[in-house]
Amino acid sequence: LGTENANLPGFVVMCPGGYPVVATRNWRSAFLPGAYQGTHLDTKHTDVTKLIANIRNSRLKSAEQRRLLDLTQALNAKHLKDRAADPALEARIQSFELAFRMQSEAADVFEIKNEPKHIQDSYGNGTHGRQLLMTRRLLERGVRFVQVWSGNGQPWDNHNGLVGTHRKLAGEWDQPLAAFLTDLRQRGLLESTLVLWGGEFGRTPVAEYPALNGRDHNHYGFTCWLAGGGTRGGYAHGATDEFGFRSVQDVVHVHDLHATMLHLLGLDHEHLTYRHAGRDFRLTDVHGNVVKELLA
Repeated sequence: LGTENANLPGFVVMCPGGYPVVATRNWRSAFLPGAYQGTHLDTKHTDVTKLIANIRNSRLKSAEQRRLLDLTQALNAKHLKDRAADPALEARIQSFELAFRMQSEAADVFEIKNEPKHIQDSYGNGTHGRQLLMTRRLLERGVRFVQVWSGNGQPWDNHNGLVGTHRKLAGEWDQPLAAFLTDLRQRGLLESTLVLWGGEFGRTPVAEYPALNGRDHNHYGFTCWLAGGGTRGGYAHGATDEFGFRSVQDVVHVHDLHATMLHLLGLDHEHLTYRHAGRDFRLTDVHGNVVKELLA
């Protein structure tokens, strides 16, 4: 957990246009300290100074900022001493230090114009190509978790007009995703990087009346894919019934997916627990099995 680079967050979230549905709840740290929650970037901006507000200080030199921050942190430490075990306060204090450190490296990591032209062209000039190129640059610099969204709200949740909208959205991701996986492989990063593509549910195989050309939610059978990170490439696991509604063959529950991903990250999901309210909690609750067929 955390980051290998003290100048960057350990968990970065990119979403163009603002927040997805339920906003910051998608990347909170739960039982972990607040320092492990995601750092959100509105990637509709191409200018680094707008992507991260105040990333460059035009009034104070770095040494002056350091002295100001040291004074602030000393006062914060005194404040915290009288309020022991306040995780929100501790996280806020840590965020000040991280914000200062990010000035030395974040502006460069998000400046994708420094990439060779053929790399930029391979990702395309759209928002998602820019997001995935920044993702690769973050991974190279030691950021361990990056979450990338299609856009604010819920653009894939098409109860109406699904065919046209999904075709458009899939088309926007096709080239950038292919470039991202190719880029990781060529740089020797794919085997140490686990890539997950998916959503929280699928869509029904029948139209949703009275909407036109839409589909309702369907959690009984849907698809995610994994790449890199020790996964088995070129393999499709499981199948739905002939109607395309319910998983019937080699069924994988979300808890199984989580257990498998944790295994690939070197964590045993049965031993990763947190004691709270009189019982042990774990990410897979009391369920979950590693799907060994997905492992390389």
